[in-house]
Amino acid sequence: MSYITKSPWVIHYDGSSCNGCDIEVLACLTPMYDLERFGIINTGNPKHADIFLLTGAINEQNREVVRQIYEQMPRPKVVVAVGICACSGGIFEECYNILGGADQVVPVDVYVPGCAARPEAIIDGVVKGLGALAEKKQSMEAAEAEPPAEEPELNEKTEPAGEAEPVEGGREDERETV
Repeated sequence: MSYITKSPWVIHYDGSSCNGCDIEVLACLTPMYDLERFGIINTGNPKHADIFLLTGAINEQNREVVRQIYEQMPRPKVVVAVGICACSGGIFEECYNILGGADQVVPVDVYVPGCAARPEAIIDGVVKGLGALAEKKQSMEAAEAEPPAEEPELNEKTEPAGEAEPVEGGREDERETV
């Protein structure tokens, strides 16, 4: 991670979940998992954040909130969808008020599946997000001589930005089917 020149800051938002993934995100900040060993700092202000950690499915009530948080973040920025609900809508996908996963509203760079996603998988997803952040920063620096590229429009359905990498290790893998 020598490509990081400053501590990346993370903002976390819970769309509409059972809070299982939220508890695991908070567990990442405890001394047992210690996400801060990578220099990552949790912030409550999107204007300071580099990484948008999103849990829970997207519904009509939080769609605009998620868009506003995303739009307030400075470029380059990375979105990490944590948990199966943020990835695809999960078990709530067919509910009348659920639009789907985070990629229905903002472009997602890293998907961390699981119900609830394990802290190790969340940390792995954030570290992969750091790699995506470094790539975006390099492409921005290379494009400084050229006119600025426009960000993708946030329509009703936004396609994921680039190739998103799924992260292994969700709790679904541990369950035995009978």
